[in-house]
Amino acid sequence: MMLNRVLYIDLTKRKSETVEKPELFERYLGGDGVAIKLLTEECPKNVDPSSPENPVIFAIGPLTAIFPCCSKVVSMFKSPLTGNLGESHAGGRLGLAMKLANYGAIVIKGQANSPVYLAIHDDQVSIKDAGVLWGMRSTYSVGRILREVEPGVGRRSIIRIGPAGENQVHFANVNVDVYRHFGRLGLGAVFGSKKLKALVISGSKSFKIENPAAYQKIYDTIYTGVTKTDLMKKYHDLGTIENILPLNALRALPTKNLKQRSFEYAEELSGEHLAEDYLVRKMACPACPVGCIHIANLRVAFAAGYEYESLNVPYDYEPFYALGSMLGLSSADDVLRLIERVDRFGLDAISVGVTLAWATEALERGLIFEKETLGVTLRWGNVDGYMKAVSHLVSMPNEFYQTLACGVEAAAQKYGGEEIAMALAGNEIAGYHCGPATILGQLVGARHSHIDNAGYSIDQKSLRTKMTSNQIVSALIDEERWRCLLTTLVICLFARGTFKENIVKEALDSVGVSREVEELKELGKEIHYEKYKFKFREGFNFRQLRLPKRLFETPTPHGVLDEQKMLEALRLYVEKSSLAKLPNYNSGNPQ
Repeated sequence: MMLNRVLYIDLTKRKSETVEKPELFERYLGGDGVAIKLLTEECPKNVDPSSPENPVIFAIGPLTAIFPCCSKVVSMFKSPLTGNLGESHAGGRLGLAMKLANYGAIVIKGQANSPVYLAIHDDQVSIKDAGVLWGMRSTYSVGRILREVEPGVGRRSIIRIGPAGENQVHFANVNVDVYRHFGRLGLGAVFGSKKLKALVISGSKSFKIENPAAYQKIYDTIYTGVTKTDLMKKYHDLGTIENILPLNALRALPTKNLKQRSFEYAEELSGEHLAEDYLVRKMACPACPVGCIHIANLRVAFAAGYEYESLNVPYDYEPFYALGSMLGLSSADDVLRLIERVDRFGLDAISVGVTLAWATEALERGLIFEKETLGVTLRWGNVDGYMKAVSHLVSMPNEFYQTLACGVEAAAQKYGGEEIAMALAGNEIAGYHCGPATILGQLVGARHSHIDNAGYSIDQKSLRTKMTSNQIVSALIDEERWRCLLTTLVICLFARGTFKENIVKEALDSVGVSREVEELKELGKEIHYEKYKFKFREGFNFRQLRLPKRLFETPTPHGVLDEQKMLEALRLYVEKSSLAKLPNYNSGNPQ
């Protein structure tokens, strides 16, 4: 059942080849493990993220498309936003299409001399002209055209960038099958630097289950876990936007650039309100019975006095936090309008919202003026101003927007206001102000994402049963290493409650991959180290980490946090994780 074929594509030479790598997949299985090894091999040390030599890696795992909630794809690259490890995950049909085309991983290198897209249909790989697609203002339009000209209906995936990727905005994303994204850390910008507009892939292969009886038994167990228990209920019923009201009640919902920790209009932005007044459709990735993708219908006037058009807009918690409460938008209509524009241009919603929140407060403080914003009024709750600013972020008509397109860290370094620039290790923060584990988790996570180790969840547990710094650090390390294993397989992290250690072992056994639980945990630990080896090699340094002062001014549910205690916890993390023993570690004691 193990896929061991790697498809290498060189855009400069306009060539491709398929290489079987059984040893690589035998040891690292797939997903995260295979991707980080390929990235380390293919990415030259200290390469510019926009260089043709910066590779794009896609990888799937041995459970892909044959168990519920095993439908995601891992992408790795050198991030233009942080300058080190870029890692992003996406659902949609891409994992299934790679499986049916019999590729365990795809490596894209080089740079085309004019815009192109890739068409991969089983073993036929074509590099095609994308001149007519380049410059289109909408990722949706690109998808509609490619659906008309490429085969594989029902078993293909179409991924593409928008104008943000073409212009190499550092937090540009890649749209996957309309409603999913490789969102964080700038994969879209890497596509743009390669003049790669899109990739279409389909396959017609079949695959054999090694042990059908064992497979059916464990499949039924997993299916029951995700459909008949409460473990996945929230994802199906309301989606992740269910988090709005609980976090607001907990006073852990970042609002107006974290000047506030709750929002008086949270009810208007809640999952309950969206389900009642906007929800028109739920969707699922292939091989997933949950249906966590929630689609809203939004009526928008073409212009004053003209007819309306109806737009289908996907929504989740993170976009509603970043483009809603973080910007003080009090209307679900306004947030959905902004999400639709961000999606259309191909931008990461979290980075856009956090960056614009900094710009709004910077304007209030006199750090920037309307000559920088080109007359755009950035004011809490002013959706029209934010809509214009998003357009300028993509077109970059002046130095201010060019800087803003590099992320909030770069903007604050140039214009001031680092104490209110809400990024951790260069990545804009997620929507949780729950306590010390939330901050530490994003600071030390391999890709500086809340998904790396779920510090926000540890903080909420710690409200019920007090945890020491030592316990918090241990929980973060254990959780991230197990998640490295889950994303190696590649299992959707929403289903982590179902895929316990014994379930994972039995699922692998049924498809002919025999590993003991301790072996799997050791593999997760090894992959975690491999990610940090790459980060250290590319210059990541714990001593250079910046903690925005705002984090220690706005109270959390655990009270006002102490910066010195946070730095002590960071030192403890380095010690307990043994990261200082890795090659190229040069950070000394974090300060």
